[in-house]
Amino acid sequence: MNKIKVGIIGGAGYTGGELIRILLNHPNTELTFVHSASNGGNPFYKVHKDLIGETDMKFTDKFDDSVIDVLFLCSGHGQSKLFLDENPVRDEVKIIDLSQDFRIKDASHTRPFTYGLVEAEYDAIKSAKNIANPGCFATCIQLGLLPLGKAGKLNSEIHISAMTGSTGAGQKPTATSHFSWRNNNISVYKTFQHQHLLEIGQSLSSWQSSGFDQDINFVPFRGNFTRGILASIYMDTDLSESELVSLFKDYYAPHPFVLISDENIDLKQVVNTNKGLLHVEKHGKKALILSAIDNLVKGASGQAVQNMNLMCGLDERAGLNLKPVAF
Repeated sequence: MNKIKVGIIGGAGYTGGELIRILLNHPNTELTFVHSASNGGNPFYKVHKDLIGETDMKFTDKFDDSVIDVLFLCSGHGQSKLFLDENPVRDEVKIIDLSQDFRIKDASHTRPFTYGLVEAEYDAIKSAKNIANPGCFATCIQLGLLPLGKAGKLNSEIHISAMTGSTGAGQKPTATSHFSWRNNNISVYKTFQHQHLLEIGQSLSSWQSSGFDQDINFVPFRGNFTRGILASIYMDTDLSESELVSLFKDYYAPHPFVLISDENIDLKQVVNTNKGLLHVEKHGKKALILSAIDNLVKGASGQAVQNMNLMCGLDERAGLNLKPVAF
């Protein structure tokens, strides 16, 4: 089988670096180029220092769609749409965008994008030409809500608290990602108005035939660690705990990367992997769902590769057999 030729736009950031790491070790891909406007001519390891000894490839500031089958867009929000407006890409090239530019449905886009939450849109992704990769918080939270939504069991307002690592803020230093501020510190931000609420609300409305018109109360936290998201989600339910657990286990049985733990979960069980790990409990009238992912892998680059695998007829697990850090 011929290898899939892949290009990356915006390879100098955290998601671009994670994508390079995965694709260099993917058995079915050939990394053709990685574009970076600011690093053209520099070896990858000058930017992503862990790649020293892994490859001698260099960033390029040139773009050529004739040498690729799949294009990943890893530029900042707003830049993907601008890039495609300025650089027409052949219809034959599959595009996977890791920004938020195409996640909300918009009929004005000339290229139709399919929302890439694999466990919700598996069949649609297999036949898609263009994928809008979900946001990291959105992935973690939606994995915790998906079985209930598909069963039409989201009938009350939803309460969410979730904490993310510093890599969720991107590679460019800011006041709130500086080590001196972030270390030994936790803070709340974007309460009830995080941008990922738009795609979460869009999904919940589409999953249930009756729609979803309840409040989604989301309080995000900045954590004093680098990678991962742990979310606590609760809402009213008339299901018993055993019914909840069965619903989640049955729904995710065909999906190899989402696992239901009978015990409480830890973030280190998923960091550096493409896993989503869930734990479900019942407290009085409340269902409690704990959800954990690595924001750079299942929440970004790993899920993007999982989407590529499905789009190209590969096993969705290809290139994603990654070991958690554990300790």
